[in-house]
Amino acid sequence: MQHFPIFLDVAEKAIVLSGGGDAALAKLRLLLKTNAQIHVLAPLPAPEIQAWADEARLTLSLRPLGTEDISGATLVYAANEDTAEDARVAGMAREAGVLVNVVDNLEASAFLTPAIVDRDPVTVAIGTEGAAPVLARAIKRDLEERLPQSLGLLARLGKRFRAQAEALPMGRIRRDFWSAFYFRSGPRAAQTGPEAIEAALEAELHAHLDAEARPGHVSFVGAGPGDPELLTLKARRALDEADVVVHDRLVPAEILELARREAVILEAGKEGFGPSTPQERINALLVEHGRSGAQVVRLKSGDAAVFGRLEEEIDALEAAGIAHSTIPGITAASAAAAQIGRSLTARGRNSELRLITGHDVEGLAEQDWQALARPGAVTGIYMGKRAARFLQGRLLMHGAHPDTPVTVVESAGRPDTRVLPSRLCRLAEDMTAYAPSGPAVMLLGLAPREAASVAARIETMLKEHA
Repeated sequence: MQHFPIFLDVAEKAIVLSGGGDAALAKLRLLLKTNAQIHVLAPLPAPEIQAWADEARLTLSLRPLGTEDISGATLVYAANEDTAEDARVAGMAREAGVLVNVVDNLEASAFLTPAIVDRDPVTVAIGTEGAAPVLARAIKRDLEERLPQSLGLLARLGKRFRAQAEALPMGRIRRDFWSAFYFRSGPRAAQTGPEAIEAALEAELHAHLDAEARPGHVSFVGAGPGDPELLTLKARRALDEADVVVHDRLVPAEILELARREAVILEAGKEGFGPSTPQERINALLVEHGRSGAQVVRLKSGDAAVFGRLEEEIDALEAAGIAHSTIPGITAASAAAAQIGRSLTARGRNSELRLITGHDVEGLAEQDWQALARPGAVTGIYMGKRAARFLQGRLLMHGAHPDTPVTVVESAGRPDTRVLPSRLCRLAEDMTAYAPSGPAVMLLGLAPREAASVAARIETMLKEHA
């Protein structure tokens, strides 16, 4: 992030703009929404600028900007649409220590003006670091359609009510009060008018003054394979409401950023054959925060109920009398199969699917190898990176065909994903050469769709010529 977004107090502060053409008009339409004192310097201003000056909405000087004009300014805009003149203005501003924006010149600007959705006092600023203004405008248009015009009125009346709301205790009850107003009773009342909104505020306040604090609760949430867009709506809502998030090592930062900024974020990672947070410590964390009355999200990669020790943590919560719920997620095998264009089950090929782990708490895991080795069987193998040779040996020993396809999908569903098509006979060697660093799932019995199609065509040709 090169440009740090902030909201600058410009009430009664001087903002100086040099220029009088189309670029100046575009900036002024936005700046005139503020409470700043706007000074424009332009020898030949557009008629609209002259009209605003006549209405006393800004101060206009019919000359080029000089050094004396910058004194005391908070911001300076160079909007002359003339490279030499804009460079002169920017140089004076920098010399005076004033932040300057040169229109359509990212490198020469100390700050950028974002695309803005205005529901005063609710303001949404959208920036792309100057890389994609068209994209910023598209996002602005989408938000304009989604955010009702009444939002500003709700926010203004809510702001006036903040003193009364301080009668509520800090924390969950106060947040619940504001959530109930802004997302339920407030929008309904806005259809009637300001008096109805004020009545809704009073009613919500009385209801929450009498409310008991919500008991602690733990939501086990499946974070999916890592793509934030693959989270369920229920998972997004749980993250937004969480006071504490206890997450696995494989949950990416992009998903953690969906939690409230005030939430406590705790990593409780486990790594096969590596450093891990003891399960007893994770259980204790969940019980500790649940007993404190916190709304806790236990965020697990993939699906919480697939190799996630879910029941062990549920047992600990139930022993402590703490309520819990589970929100499913997309497991890695599903994401991997989708990525290579294959179905985990198919009529005439396999009517069952097995999900196994390459190792467990005691080391390399034993399985029903004869069932896994049957022709046409499909198995999703988790945590198998370091168990490739063991898996290969056991399967071959129990009759699996050496040419059985195995597809390894690393970081399924993420931008850095990689796919390794292999065969059982060379799986260990391929895994050594491939050396995946991210989480990987093996799909035993499945080749990527393109490779499978080629193999089927070759097999058909061989049968025709036999």
